[in-house]
Amino acid sequence: MNKFGRFLLSAGALGAATVTYSAAIERRHWTLRQVSLPVLDEGTAPLRVLHISDLHMTPNQRSKQRWVSELVDLDPDLVVNTGDNLAHPQAVPAALRAMGPLLDRPGIFVFGSNDYYGPTAKNPARYLLPSSKTKRIHGDPLPWRDLRAAMAERGWLDATHRRHEIEVAGVRIHIAGLDDPHLHADRYDLIAGAPPEGVQLRLGVTHSPEPRVLDSFAEDGYDLVLAGHTHGGQLRLPGYGALVTNCDLDRPRARGASTWGERMHLHVSAGLGTSPYAPVRFACPPEATLLTLLPRSEKSASTSENINKGTPFGTGESVR
Repeated sequence: MNKFGRFLLSAGALGAATVTYSAAIERRHWTLRQVSLPVLDEGTAPLRVLHISDLHMTPNQRSKQRWVSELVDLDPDLVVNTGDNLAHPQAVPAALRAMGPLLDRPGIFVFGSNDYYGPTAKNPARYLLPSSKTKRIHGDPLPWRDLRAAMAERGWLDATHRRHEIEVAGVRIHIAGLDDPHLHADRYDLIAGAPPEGVQLRLGVTHSPEPRVLDSFAEDGYDLVLAGHTHGGQLRLPGYGALVTNCDLDRPRARGASTWGERMHLHVSAGLGTSPYAPVRFACPPEATLLTLLPRSEKSASTSENINKGTPFGTGESVR
């Protein structure tokens, strides 16, 4: 075999190995990210917020269901779910099994496009195109009303185009959320305006972190916005990061914590699932995030760490 032939054979073998790893190993490598953010008013006690997103659940994903249900052992003060829970018309019971123990904790949620519509088969090359250049194709309607009713019945607050004020672990929180900006379903005018005086955390919630939405939250004086949708890029290259974000957000902010404007913080979850038609992740394992929120004076405490959960919440190598 000549050198060119050996090169092609080696390249093919490497490509096959990468696809096998991405589809069979990394997309099931459930990872806990821990982040500390200085976003609370002075004198406020720390608050532990569990951020989960993009489950894209199907009925047979037992490993994911078990892992998510064990997150209750982290003892979060508040759980925030930023949408895209479903990937199958019969997945509501599976999603509720996963979130079951967490539904006993204070929680809030908004939905994404894959709560409303099922996934569809697409040309994989469309993944690499800017979202503005791809035609949005909706699948069959999903039973999102059943999921919403079950979550609300357990006490979680639907933040879709609503403002809520709650007290959790002694911290007074103002919450405002939107319907999915990826579907252009957001109506910021319904929640517009500065949060009231006397709260210690001003929290915005959205599925897709579109810049127009983030600008609005920042202008109204929010401390922190939580979002999902990007899957962290889903495919990342070492030294380069996310290839795309599937929205208008810039690539460096596709996963994890960043700042937006003068004072607002943003946290984008890389999520816990994928579309059944694109079941691969590379250098971007599925994740949930435990956010420890601190007073703004504790800026030196801002940290981000990944913990790969081989055994429950055991420390592993960083994958940032």
